Amino acid sequence: MISHHLESLLARVRSVAVLTGAGVSAESGVPTFRDPGGLWSKFRPEELANFDAFMGNPDLVWKWYSHRRTLLSDVQPNEGHFALVTMESLIPDFTLITQNVDNLHSRAGSKTVHELHGNIDRSFCIDCRRFYNSEEIPPRKQVFRCACGGIIRPDVVWFGEMLPQKELRVAWEAAQRAELFFSIGTSGEVYPAAQLPSVAKQYGAYVVEINPKPSAIAHQMHECIVGTSATVLPIVVEILNRNRTTA
Repeated sequence: MISHHLESLLARVRSVAVLTGAGVSAESGVPTFRDPGGLWSKFRPEELANFDAFMGNPDLVWKWYSHRRTLLSDVQPNEGHFALVTMESLIPDFTLITQNVDNLHSRAGSKTVHELHGNIDRSFCIDCRRFYNSEEIPPRKQVFRCACGGIIRPDVVWFGEMLPQKELRVAWEAAQRAELFFSIGTSGEVYPAAQLPSVAKQYGAYVVEINPKPSAIAHQMHECIVGTSATVLPIVVEILNRNRTTA
């Protein structure tokens, strides 16, 4: 499953960058963007996940996000998430970048997570920019208002919005200095995140994809491991642990 080259690299690597996508969360049973047959199947995601839709009908959009939060509250991190927590503790220079908004990496115990698309457990006021956590904003059907009077929105990147520039810069810099880059559970079709493996490769990293089936950018990888992250990552960590122990 894992090549001899990757195994030997794991024995000495000191700088690792990881990009995770929806496939990592799918193994925890994270509900799809829109539940088939439910209320939200009547809407296209673009009709709900954009700023104009929110300002036009904030209660409807907030109700949808409250629904999503409620579904995610029953979901738990899987072995792939926990393996990345261990990897962070073993690698001197480790950067975890995710396209997921479900907060499962942090819930698993990852100390630093660079979220390119935001976090559904956070919200912020569109006027004063004050942030709120999920405890401060419990699920409800109507939009919340800040103490300043402004409307509070989910802290996720909507269609037509730019990614957080600080997080994107950190991701780019990590890809440029990584010796080893993992692209895990991502389709390779969402940009600019899909550019990160090629950036890492351009700067000399060994690039590895872990996916149940090859992504749209699999041909750019040095190595493609077919399998789920919950299955493959614990093996990677076992090799890391073994090598760090015997080194």
